[in-house]
Amino acid sequence: MKAAATGRFLLVLMACSVHAVTRSSSNTTPGNQTDRLSLLEFKNSISLDPQQALASWNDSTHFCNWEGVTCRTTSNRVTNLDLGNRGLVGQISPSLGNLTFLKQLSLATNRFSGQIPAALGQLHRLQTLYLSNNTLHGVIPTFGNCSNLEILWLNGNNLVGGFPDLPLGLKQLELGSNNLSGTIPPSLANITTLKVLGFNYNNIEGNFPHEFAKFPELQRLHTGDNHLVGSFPQAILNLSTLVSFRIAMNDLSGEVPPGLGSSLPNLQILLIDYNFFHGHIPSSLANASDLRMIDMSNNSFTGVIPSSIGKLGNLYGLNLEFNKLKARNSQDWEFIYSLGNCSKLQGLSVFDNQLEGHVPTSLGNLSVELQILLLGNNQLSGSFPSGIANLRNLMWLGLGGNQFTGKVPEWLGTLNSLQVMNLGNNNFTGFIPSSLSNLSQLLYLYLESNKFEGHLPASIGNLQNLQLCDFSNNLLHGGIPKEMFGIPAILHIDLSVNHLHGQLPYEVGYAKELIYLNLSSNMLFGDIPTNIGNCENLQYIGLQQNSFGGSIPVSLGNIRGLEVLDLSHNNLTGSIPMSLTNLQYLEQLDLSFNNISGQVPLKGIFSNVTAVRIDGNPGLCGGPLELHLLACHVMPANSKCAAGGAVSSAGDVYSFGIVLLEIFLRRRPTDDMFNGEMNITKFVEMNFPDRIPQIIDPELLVEQQHLCPETSVAMKEKSLECLLSVLNIGLLCTKPSPNERICMQEVTARLHGIKKAYIS
Repeated sequence: MKAAATGRFLLVLMACSVHAVTRSSSNTTPGNQTDRLSLLEFKNSISLDPQQALASWNDSTHFCNWEGVTCRTTSNRVTNLDLGNRGLVGQISPSLGNLTFLKQLSLATNRFSGQIPAALGQLHRLQTLYLSNNTLHGVIPTFGNCSNLEILWLNGNNLVGGFPDLPLGLKQLELGSNNLSGTIPPSLANITTLKVLGFNYNNIEGNFPHEFAKFPELQRLHTGDNHLVGSFPQAILNLSTLVSFRIAMNDLSGEVPPGLGSSLPNLQILLIDYNFFHGHIPSSLANASDLRMIDMSNNSFTGVIPSSIGKLGNLYGLNLEFNKLKARNSQDWEFIYSLGNCSKLQGLSVFDNQLEGHVPTSLGNLSVELQILLLGNNQLSGSFPSGIANLRNLMWLGLGGNQFTGKVPEWLGTLNSLQVMNLGNNNFTGFIPSSLSNLSQLLYLYLESNKFEGHLPASIGNLQNLQLCDFSNNLLHGGIPKEMFGIPAILHIDLSVNHLHGQLPYEVGYAKELIYLNLSSNMLFGDIPTNIGNCENLQYIGLQQNSFGGSIPVSLGNIRGLEVLDLSHNNLTGSIPMSLTNLQYLEQLDLSFNNISGQVPLKGIFSNVTAVRIDGNPGLCGGPLELHLLACHVMPANSKCAAGGAVSSAGDVYSFGIVLLEIFLRRRPTDDMFNGEMNITKFVEMNFPDRIPQIIDPELLVEQQHLCPETSVAMKEKSLECLLSVLNIGLLCTKPSPNERICMQEVTARLHGIKKAYIS
């Protein structure tokens, strides 16, 4: 009986337990069920999940364990949803407004589009909301009911309208990089808890409200890149807690308050660049003793740079470029000496001011941490500043646009951290230091518009990271080093307006990344290498004002992105290649003053006669009517070469080429060494160009030495280039196929060009 009672008791107990478990499992409280369904609805609004961030969001796992979801342990209510930087694409579902226990929501750095759901403004427990860096648009909804909201970051979207209604307890408001408009509402000052206020990169206009003086805890105020007007906001002077202040790129004007540094003693970042401020730089900045970054560039500040700025021991950046600051005597230059106390200084720019005279030697006392030094576009003079030798960590050196004279020192090549060096537009003389080839990190090299002479050093090819070199408008002579075109990263080469001669190296075709090539106004001759068409990224080619001969390479039509092609004032012959009509981005084509003949194409750029120059080529015919050229007569493809019979003309050319090779090699085609497949033409081809000095008539070299025993290296190189050009004519005349041979008129033109270059 007792056992039976005990059994019944156990059965009842088990039944109660099962019932309790069933109630517990099915009684996911309505709130929990609402949260789960709201999350699933949010998931359904996602069209792309590249990182599979929502892969766990299914009923096989409790929603509190889904990725990015955090729940309150006692009630299983969602309190935190963090799916930032997951690459999610879609819209933000209004269902998130049902997560009534939500405190933190982060969907930043995704690709959400659409509007911000107004339902988010009803989450009264919400404390932080991060929706930055998406593509959200529309007006910002009101968040005035989110009484616990402390952080609201909506920057980096496409939001429009004005400032929204906001809760009074907000501490951080980031609205930068949107399309907001209107004025700054004075009511913002009612949010006295604000520590961070940012709305850079919008279209906010008007003045700073006077009420801004009421922010007792504001630490960061960033209002740059808007259309704010008026004078320097005086209300800011009451914000003694301010640490970072940016009003750059507005339309503010007037003078900066002289007591700025005293009023903002905690200031670390001061960015007021790109405005219309004038007057003197306040010496009181030294009272903001923790200042680290000062940018007052692109204004109209005058006077001298206060030496008190050297008291800022934590200063790492000082940008005063594009102002009207002066330094005429040693007292005015005192600021350089005082900056020697700023041991953390990494960047200094006084570019484009009115500094004059010699740079003081105290420049060498600047911090060894200095990486950027920009002194360009002033009226500085004297020799290369010697103090720079101590700045071992320089990465960017700008001395361009001054009046420096003398030679560039060899020690410059020991500053092996340099990435950008601008010495252009000065009066430097002498040779380009060979030590520059040691600057293995160099990316940009500007030496243009000086008086450098001598050869371009072949060692420039050691600069394997070089992207841009500008040696234009100097007195350089000799040939173009082929090594220059072997630099894998080279994008921009400008050697224009020098005295360079010789042929354009065949290696130009190796510069596959090249975008800009300007060799104009030199004394280059020979054919334009056909493999220039391998440089398919070229956008600009300037070869004008040289003595290039031969035909225009058909391969130029391979350079699909070409925008400017200038081959004017050369000795080019042949016809205009039809391939040029394929260059759909070509905006300017100049073939004027050559010896080009034949029919002008009608298509492509030739249909826009304002973009084409072909004058100075009397042999051209046809083309668009606007060019006013004579109609083309029916004639052989190359009338000049075919006159008198194509076969006999080609034969005469061949004979001339053989004679040319005989004269310069002092060998006959019937010599014993020429047998089987070896002939005089193949013999020259095999040794061309590097071994030509070993196979030519040695008496030619002896005669040259006899006539001028003290022949310079440059003259010897010039003679060799002349010799190579003549032998190249011989090879072109002896091509196996008659159709490949040049005609006698072209031979004559080339020989005249070689003579002109040799005696110049």
